[in-house]
Amino acid sequence: VKHAEIVNWTGQAISCPRQHVKSLNDWPESKKPGCYFLYGVDDESGEAAVYIGEAENVYDRVLNHLANKDFWNEIVFFTSKDENLTKSHVKFLESELVKAAKDANRQMLLNGNTPNQPSLPRSEQASMKEYFQNLKTLLGVLGHKTLEPLIHKPSDSADNKVERLDEPASETKLFLNIKGLEAQAILNDEGIVVIEGSFASKSVKDSLSNGYKKLRTKLIDSGVVIDNGNTLIFTQNYLFTSPSQAAAVLVGYAINGRNHWLDSNGISLKELETNS
Repeated sequence: VKHAEIVNWTGQAISCPRQHVKSLNDWPESKKPGCYFLYGVDDESGEAAVYIGEAENVYDRVLNHLANKDFWNEIVFFTSKDENLTKSHVKFLESELVKAAKDANRQMLLNGNTPNQPSLPRSEQASMKEYFQNLKTLLGVLGHKTLEPLIHKPSDSADNKVERLDEPASETKLFLNIKGLEAQAILNDEGIVVIEGSFASKSVKDSLSNGYKKLRTKLIDSGVVIDNGNTLIFTQNYLFTSPSQAAAVLVGYAINGRNHWLDSNGISLKELETNS
């Protein structure tokens, strides 16, 4: 069982494997109102999955899930060190968390619908939004990027020079154009995110590895990539582990992505890495 806090913040996080859930009975932190994430693998698709919920007593609710939900193998929940987090607060947070998880689209979200937000005074809404940001930070520290968007949008601040701690220092936009196939991507610390609307070849050559062929099939079967007539097209942003993996899946044959992904000035990723 892991316990995480942020200095001068009243919230707290607990991470616990399924097989040790009953040991939470000895943790007073689990007997409070809070929000929780159940992590595991979806039985039908084999995809990483998450369920987000709230409860007045997290421990009681997780015991219910222990009996009635089979997919999960870890729970991460958030409560407060004081008594100021109420049922209305956690229902508000649950709604925000489900919306953020849907937008990030990191894992299969097993919630059927986005919960309705309860009515809270403006000051309490602001407090919960601050709680949300700290929650997202601790969730990442505990190894889950459920709420992190694949591509970070610029800050909404009126002063564009203001830096936000939850935004990356840099992300490189790249372009691929081979035989009429055009794609755009963002290179970041996790890998390379091919952007929605990018095109991919419908044909596959023998040089494409079996692993990449399976990945292409998975993307088509899951609807990430769909038929667009003479080509395939990405219906959403998708994270690849490397530029070569992304390029090979797009064009349908073995290719060195670092030579073919170019920045807006036509400089290859390989050159950018060499000269940086």
